[in-house]
Amino acid sequence: MTTASARTGGQILIDQLRLHGVEHVFCVPGESYLAALDALHDSPIEVTICRQEGGAAMMAEAAGKLTGAPGICFVTRGPGATNASPGIHVASQDSTPMILFVGQIDRSMREREAFQELDYRAVFGSMTKWTTEIDDPARIPELVSRAFHVATSGRPGPVVVALPEDMLTATASVPDARRYTVAESMPAAEDLARLGEMLQRSERPLVLAGGSRWDQAAVDALVSLSARFALPVAVSFRRQSLFPASHPNFIGDLGVGANPKLVEYAASTDLVLLLGGRLSELPSQSYTLFGIPNPKQTFVHVHPGAEELGRVYQPDLAFNVAPGSFLRAASTLAPAQAPDRSALLQEVRANYIGWSETPAEVPGTFNLGRVICALRDRLPKDALFANGAGNFATWVHRFHRFERTGTQLAPTSGSMGYGVPAGVAAARLDRSRPVIVVAGDGDFLMNGQEFATAVQYGLPVIVIVVDNSMYGTIRMHQEREYPRRVVGTELRNPDFSAYATAFGGHGERVERTEDFMPAFERAFASGKPAIIHCITDQQALTPGRSLDQIRHEAEQRLRG
Repeated sequence: MTTASARTGGQILIDQLRLHGVEHVFCVPGESYLAALDALHDSPIEVTICRQEGGAAMMAEAAGKLTGAPGICFVTRGPGATNASPGIHVASQDSTPMILFVGQIDRSMREREAFQELDYRAVFGSMTKWTTEIDDPARIPELVSRAFHVATSGRPGPVVVALPEDMLTATASVPDARRYTVAESMPAAEDLARLGEMLQRSERPLVLAGGSRWDQAAVDALVSLSARFALPVAVSFRRQSLFPASHPNFIGDLGVGANPKLVEYAASTDLVLLLGGRLSELPSQSYTLFGIPNPKQTFVHVHPGAEELGRVYQPDLAFNVAPGSFLRAASTLAPAQAPDRSALLQEVRANYIGWSETPAEVPGTFNLGRVICALRDRLPKDALFANGAGNFATWVHRFHRFERTGTQLAPTSGSMGYGVPAGVAAARLDRSRPVIVVAGDGDFLMNGQEFATAVQYGLPVIVIVVDNSMYGTIRMHQEREYPRRVVGTELRNPDFSAYATAFGGHGERVERTEDFMPAFERAFASGKPAIIHCITDQQALTPGRSLDQIRHEAEQRLRG
């Protein structure tokens, strides 16, 4: 729609969101942007009312991950904005398109430290691709269009737009912008030909898929490329839905608690094709996997952000292009003679299967690894798993086998409290598939209030709370570095099943592995948001080592 009739800034803003394709926004209401809320009243855009701005921002980030379009969040000024900052940080480190609209003080009150006044450019400048404030309602179409283009172009990321309260109530006669488009580049034919030669003659290649700007077509194209050139494929930290785990060329994920045999293979390769990712601290095993700045392997880097190419690793061949565009162009690549890597693929694939097939016994009566294996056998391939941060997540990453893109929501930034709001957002956008959230006890209570949002909208999200009554990851680091000197990691927890029923959901408590699936079936059958409260032994700290083993190893090391 293009119109020159007078509209309030709030109406102009919401009209821009609609023409840019926004169908859903997540918010915590505030008086600073009432005019925008009022414009939403007559808009077809769906609104999800959240319980805290951190949860709202993480929901928007999750929506950005799932759709590839900017997730939209509205929060009020001051504390509302700072509460939302964890979601901005996740979007930044996870390369997720997102736009946060923040209410702001009246323009006439600036520089007086008015009620909840903040300089948003200063507050968010280091976490966003762009932070701005709109002073004139006539510039809303221009600046909102720019926000969408910035959030989605190159390496995607978050944008923050501040909205002075009086600007939103002022009127202007201004035409709408056109819907944003994402600029795409294509690789040069000669570079693709060179890559084809590299892939054919390599003896120990590795494709490592990561980053954002993927869709199912891109994943399918990667599957085809790996088959044509007999390429082993691994995925980066928490990007496991970028390649089907059942495919014979899939060899695992490089992240926290990675398979040692996969790490060994990655270090011994002669060619690495880094496709879409940055190879940051966790997948690079604290930047030890490859040489910096010059990897010893032939290094090919494909990334949509020009600033990332050569930033850490000097590539032998670089493609400044998004994974999907690159793989579409590479669909014409075929080896002159198919490489015979059958023995290599069998070996590295067997290493993955051995690592992820059968969970080891752990102390106590509840084995999370066995539960994850039971769920992977029970759930459909399109079931979505969401999680926050904590040692509990290593069981999900190791034993669940992701088969389709868009079935994993997990913060590569390592943010606690992500799983519940991400799961709620996923169910809000698509009710047709199961959504499972796995959370630690400390992790859950960071944003557990968003369980109320799931109840409010009737979203049958199932939350598995893994309760060992401590901040387990920090306790692990504590025992490893300062054994027996435990400070600040013990927790006293509520009855999480009662928490669920208090909100109007379904609650279960499980203390034994064999009781989990019956509890899960009851939760699933209830049709309600549900919490399954699982009690685990504090010794069951990792899939492979107990707390006592970690402490003992540390004491031996310190004794020299």
